[in-house]
Amino acid sequence: MTESRQLTRIDQEGLNAIIRKHAMFRNAKVGGARAVLANHDLSLLSFRGHDMSHADFTGSVLYHVDFTEVKADYCCFFACDLRDANFTKASLVRADMRGTCLRGAVLIGADLTGVDLREGSIVTRDREGNVSTMSGGGIVNNADGGSADMRGANLTGAKLSGAIAMNTNFEDAMMRHCTIVRGNLRNCNLSGANLEKADLSMCDMRDANLKDSVLCGATLGAADLTGANMAEALTDAPIGPTVENLPLPFEELLRQHTDWVGSGGATGTRMDVSKYDLRSAPPLKRSCLTMMRAVGVMLYGQDLSGAQMQAADMREADMRQTNLLEADMRGTNFEKARLHGAAMRGARLEPLVLSDGKSMKTDMKKATLRYADLSDSDLREVDFTGADLTYANFRGCDMRGAIFKDADTKGALFDNAADVAR
Repeated sequence: MTESRQLTRIDQEGLNAIIRKHAMFRNAKVGGARAVLANHDLSLLSFRGHDMSHADFTGSVLYHVDFTEVKADYCCFFACDLRDANFTKASLVRADMRGTCLRGAVLIGADLTGVDLREGSIVTRDREGNVSTMSGGGIVNNADGGSADMRGANLTGAKLSGAIAMNTNFEDAMMRHCTIVRGNLRNCNLSGANLEKADLSMCDMRDANLKDSVLCGATLGAADLTGANMAEALTDAPIGPTVENLPLPFEELLRQHTDWVGSGGATGTRMDVSKYDLRSAPPLKRSCLTMMRAVGVMLYGQDLSGAQMQAADMREADMRQTNLLEADMRGTNFEKARLHGAAMRGARLEPLVLSDGKSMKTDMKKATLRYADLSDSDLREVDFTGADLTYANFRGCDMRGAIFKDADTKGALFDNAADVAR
């Protein structure tokens, strides 16, 4: 970014004083003052862990600034230089980031819900009255910096129309309802990204990696997908037979299964929906699914909160973005299941004790739980051998006896790292 304006430089001590006054402002205390840091050079300084919501950084240079776990909701970063800035797990809800330069920035796990990342420029006037513009340059990768790292970032509802994002890493990013009309996403890594109902009209997506992405309801009119990797991308097209292809209406199958469970198999019939695409099934919230057989079932986005799923067979099931809050899944087999981004807070996954005194342990071997929220869950003796647990949340969990052999726990949140040293 070429900078021709006069910038104010402050050191960390001076910044800390501004941060303290901003905290007082945020808490409506006497002596507080909103942080107005427009046209400043804040390079290499740290805001780590502070609440800077509603601060103004317009036109500032924030090169290599540490915004780790910062709350920066509704901040104005208009036309800022954010090269190599670290926004890991930061909250940037509704932030104005038009015209920003994010080359090399890290936004892993950041929340950019409703952020505005469209093009933007600052108009300046020199002493002679000549007018010139300065643009942030978008998030393009070029010779003076690497592409932005937005792995796992939440960009729900973000506005990126016209954004230049060549080579950007959006792996596993939440991009539902994003508007990226005419965006340059050439050679981007969008593997595992959730682009449900995103508007990608007229985007340049040549050679983009869309493997395992979610494109349900996405608008792709006039988008150029030449050379794009669409392997296993989830679209509106059914994956296998659907609810309409079941032998009986879904509600009747569920009723018969409930009878089968309640009678110990004397009446009713066990439900087997293996390989079915149940995305259009009625809500399953609080349903009785105990011992259900659902190998390879498609349940993307389904609401299974509070469901009874003890001893179910869910091997290789696709349960990405499912709601499993407080579900009882004791003794269930999730081997090789896909639970990426699933909400599992408060779930029961400890062993299921049977009437004869024996028990069934929950099996998560080789399951994918990237970015899943398992906080406050009972995970006693769960077998996570070989599972992908990157950036999952395990805070507040009871993990006594849980097995993490060969599991990938990079970026995962634990109360005590020693809990997984086994």
